[in-house]
Amino acid sequence: MSSAATPDTGQDRLWSVSEHLEDILATVRPLDPIELQLLDAQGCVLVEDVMVPVSLPPFDNSSMDGYAVRVADVAGASEEYPAVLTVVGDVAAGQADLLPVGPGQAARIMTGAPLPPGAEAVVPVEWTDGGLGEGPVTGMRARSASPEGASGQVHVHRPAQARAHVRAMGSDVRAGDRALSAGTVLGPPQIGLLAAIGRGTVRVRPRPRVVVMSTGSELVQPGGTLESGQIYDSNSFALCAAARDAGAIAYRVGAVTDDAETLRATIEDQLIRADLLVTTGGVSVGAYDVVKEALSSVGDEDEAGGGIEFRKLAMQPGKPQGFGSIGPDHTPLLALPGNPVSSYVSFELFVRPAIRTLMGVADVHRPTGRATLRTEKALTSPAGRRQFLRGRYADGEVTPVGGAGSHLVAALAHADALIVVPEAVESLEPGAEVDVVRLGR
Repeated sequence: MSSAATPDTGQDRLWSVSEHLEDILATVRPLDPIELQLLDAQGCVLVEDVMVPVSLPPFDNSSMDGYAVRVADVAGASEEYPAVLTVVGDVAAGQADLLPVGPGQAARIMTGAPLPPGAEAVVPVEWTDGGLGEGPVTGMRARSASPEGASGQVHVHRPAQARAHVRAMGSDVRAGDRALSAGTVLGPPQIGLLAAIGRGTVRVRPRPRVVVMSTGSELVQPGGTLESGQIYDSNSFALCAAARDAGAIAYRVGAVTDDAETLRATIEDQLIRADLLVTTGGVSVGAYDVVKEALSSVGDEDEAGGGIEFRKLAMQPGKPQGFGSIGPDHTPLLALPGNPVSSYVSFELFVRPAIRTLMGVADVHRPTGRATLRTEKALTSPAGRRQFLRGRYADGEVTPVGGAGSHLVAALAHADALIVVPEAVESLEPGAEVDVVRLGR
């Protein structure tokens, strides 16, 4: 960690939210780049610019099902006086051997098929009789020629401008253009573009592997039966889902009982598949705060910089926090409080930015903004603490959801924003302008 053991660090002082976050982000480093197959690279961040090796489209092609024609042959065509052209053949998508289109001729063409030599435009099939004309037709453009290989005639009822319904070669991107820039997060459209320009693999920072575990002998797996004094383990599910939402590959470990040696052994077993470890519970000052007991001395035998430091933060909820590294690779570990709201708020403030940093994302933070507070009565906040209330945001206004209690899971489930009350503010009146952190995408 960036802070040394001095009288004003660790448990000997109250850390601000900003200080704790800065310490985390100064320690966590982006993962090393690797080469991945396209679908394996979804959600990852590019580490280099990708250039276009071949233009898209790579050739002129039709944007419609219809007929490839010469402009002069359909000039002045109308319902009353259609242009009657000899159909020389069909052009399908993927076809390489193309028949030329000469004067008075047309080629039946499918969407995406290459424009044959001599053709200057495509008339949609809806502008024609669909090639149902039989034999020579009298009229201003009637022709009876039927060269060898021809497949009948087509009546065209409307004129076409040059290049009508033709997708020009390179009209999407041209060879030598930059397709994607370094730092781009690869979603479905980006994966599609890479495939379209022929890239089978791409160099990216991999999605971080995040291991999440809850601690507490009172925790029961959802679906089990609760005995007296027991509760269901919700934290590990919520934080695992939050890690996935942040872009990580998340692994949930079943709740660990209140035994320091068991917890330490479990954590050490998980190091093989973790780029980041997250624990929840056991970081306060109670008699059974096993995370502190298990990890306070971890790293003493390691290189300088190892170990977990437990702190008190000037925030509500989420005052007790732990951060450091563990194991031979100094894998980052964030120890969060056990109350559901405290753990989730702590995840959003500290763990999510750490995950995004590991990914190499340029902006690791949730979007923030200002909003008008909509409430019937004033909100209070403890002096010297930065409070994070849950709220619902819409059209520049935010309404508190539930109370300030760190156990109110139901209220959290209906919130899509955090209302930030600064350390120096003890009361907020209805209509006040407040900072909000927008949750969700």
